Amino acid sequence: MGVQISEIIPRKEIEVSDLKGKILAIDAFNTLYQFLTTIRQPDGTPLMNRQGKITSHLSGLFYRNINLLQEGVKPVYIFDGKSPELKRAEIEKRKEAKRIAEQKYEEAKEKEDVGEMKKYGGRFVKITDEIIEESKKLLLAMGIPVIQSPGEGEAEAAVLARANKAWAAASQDYDALLYGAPYLVRNLTSTRRRKTAAGIYMDIKLELIEFQDVLNKLQIDKDQLICLAILVGTDYNPGGIKGLGQKRALEIVQKYKYPVEIFKHVQENDRYNFIFDWQEIFKQFHEYESSYMEEIEFRKVDEVKVKKILLSYDFSENRIDSGLQRLERIEEDKKQKGLRDFF
Repeated sequence: MGVQISEIIPRKEIEVSDLKGKILAIDAFNTLYQFLTTIRQPDGTPLMNRQGKITSHLSGLFYRNINLLQEGVKPVYIFDGKSPELKRAEIEKRKEAKRIAEQKYEEAKEKEDVGEMKKYGGRFVKITDEIIEESKKLLLAMGIPVIQSPGEGEAEAAVLARANKAWAAASQDYDALLYGAPYLVRNLTSTRRRKTAAGIYMDIKLELIEFQDVLNKLQIDKDQLICLAILVGTDYNPGGIKGLGQKRALEIVQKYKYPVEIFKHVQENDRYNFIFDWQEIFKQFHEYESSYMEEIEFRKVDEVKVKKILLSYDFSENRIDSGLQRLERIEEDKKQKGLRDFF
């Protein structure tokens, strides 16, 4: 879900060429969910091999990353570690939503209602340990760095960007801003065209959100931004404070400025009621520190390993070879550029 502040966040559209040469710390789980929910058959079932193993994530990782690498983007995937205890309520809520979606999908399947199957098919996606390991192996074989976060992947991505180990965090959620990511890129791994529920195709544009621009436009500081997010709801307090929207929440943090004063005002207002510990949630965003000390290293593609992995999941050999040829051209271009720079 992420923090619900999309209505008031300034952003600008960019081209993928604007990201050339930049290291992007990608929230891996966010991206895998995206692939698993969107790369599907018309009836809502995911791509699978002959043994019934899901392959949507591998298809997305292979082809979308080739596109990024061809554009000169340097992707790094950050995988989630252990979720904070504060997130348990949201995790349970998501499990229940998935259970209901799966039930509705099975009902639609019995009725052979393809439209309803497609509607609910992507709503009960589960990222298993197997999917995580498969994804890591393919990325590493492609020469793409993988970082295991001790906690939330988007927090690690944001802190890596803050430490200049990456230029930006890349995710669909806005949480990276609460951890102080200097730049947030949205729609990086999305398909460039999407079909709406009405059957109309719409273009999906890359979006860039600049942390300092957000603070300047909203006339707040980082602590106030965190408070704003808590007021409207985060993964640690889903739904936030009932009846308090994004614009009104912004007015409150602008007026009362300091975290203690902001929540004192809300607690004293009879219109609002909340039972969560705002200070614990504030600490989650404010005090996260990365334990990753190494420099991010990009390796050469291991073509043999990539091919072995994908063939084991029944990918077309011709399509694999075509993708690998594109990766080879990227390596050749690097060598040519290196020679030009030398002379």
